[in-house]
Amino acid sequence: MALPLLAGALPAQTPGERAVPTELTVGVRDPPPFAMEQVDSWQGLSIEAWEDVAAENGWTYRYVPADLADVLDGVEAGRFDVGLGGSTITAEHERTLDFSHPFHTSGLGLAVRSAAGSAVWRLLARFVSLDFLRAAVSLGLLLVFGVLVWLFERRANPDEFNARVGPGIGAGVWWDAVTMTTVGYGDKSPRSLGGYLIELIWMFAAIIVISGFTAAITSSLTVYQLGSTIERLDDLQGRTIGALAESASAQWLDEHGFRTATFDTLEDALDRVADGTVPAALYEPPLPIHRIGERDDADLPALSERVERLDYALELSADSPLREPTNLALLETTRDASWRDALQRWLPQR
Repeated sequence: MALPLLAGALPAQTPGERAVPTELTVGVRDPPPFAMEQVDSWQGLSIEAWEDVAAENGWTYRYVPADLADVLDGVEAGRFDVGLGGSTITAEHERTLDFSHPFHTSGLGLAVRSAAGSAVWRLLARFVSLDFLRAAVSLGLLLVFGVLVWLFERRANPDEFNARVGPGIGAGVWWDAVTMTTVGYGDKSPRSLGGYLIELIWMFAAIIVISGFTAAITSSLTVYQLGSTIERLDDLQGRTIGALAESASAQWLDEHGFRTATFDTLEDALDRVADGTVPAALYEPPLPIHRIGERDDADLPALSERVERLDYALELSADSPLREPTNLALLETTRDASWRDALQRWLPQR
């Protein structure tokens, strides 16, 4: 992929400088699309960058799977000669490690649910939400109290509450609805003691029912309106944003005063955005872009707004003899047209 380096381009080893090992030990963690373990190999963006570097310098190596903490600790302690897996250059890590030149630059970004579909359809969809349906079920109390008032009034007041089941219960439900909405036509009213008691209970119960129903409608309309206007991070002020636990995105949200809902995996975060549990998730864009591409989920685009710059690089020890030859090879690799093809392959822009 990269152009060969000229013979003699690498600096000669100086006295006291560590020699390059015969076989390098490479610690690698598995965050797609930077590194993904296959049956008998590894692939991904950082894998391609490293293998180009190794080929340019004629290095042999072996991969050792590890988690992020193990990779960083292993490079610092000298157990790993190189660390891979989508690590970003941070001041905290720079205090104990060294990094190569960046092979990719991105930034914290947002994954949000798309405003796909017509506005009418999206509005109607809010009225089949669980909270709204629960409130609608409470209207079933109309039938319950309609039957109760009819049972008491069918003999005491047959003129207004017909003794026959169908018309009588219908009259009871009508009385319920008129009472609940405080219309008060006065065309029907209980006359028996039992009817008065039912009326007293229903008047207070109806206040609760109509309040819950109104709140459900208001909430649905508010969520619809907010969900259709997310265009930048400022649109999420005062709302809860998803992020991976103990990630750079979770730390950034906490530092900037956002409410955060943390998830163990990226899939969990994207699923919660998709079902509307959280309006957006903040993460390093290469990861959600890759996962969204795999899911082919048109409802989860990644917003292009860059929240904070992130540089992806290879981890090296502070005094590594690999640093200079690695940087020279990366400069050649990242300027080659085939590297742009690799970026498009692993981070497709839709």
